[in-house]
Amino acid sequence: MTSKNFYIEKMKTQLDELNVNMNKLDAKATEAKADARDAYLEEMRKLRHQSKLAGAKLDELKAASEDTWKAMATEMDKVREAFVHSFNYFKSQV
Repeated sequence: MTSKNFYIEKMKTQLDELNVNMNKLDAKATEAKADARDAYLEEMRKLRHQSKLAGAKLDELKAASEDTWKAMATEMDKVREAFVHSFNYFKSQV
């Protein structure tokens, strides 16, 4: 397996895991009291948006050539880190 393919699989696994955990948090958010529920749902909307951005960036990375994928990997790392940070912050608030 090339380093590009290994990196893509690693990112896909991490994003899939974050999405599963995000869905678990979404279930908790829907059980919250009405006044807190709106805030939770707004945060979940933001997390879903970041998830879509990360997925789109991963798709770009998959399409990248062997010569350019490493430069794109830096961008992918930044998008993933932002998603992880937002997820962890939201998780700490639930």
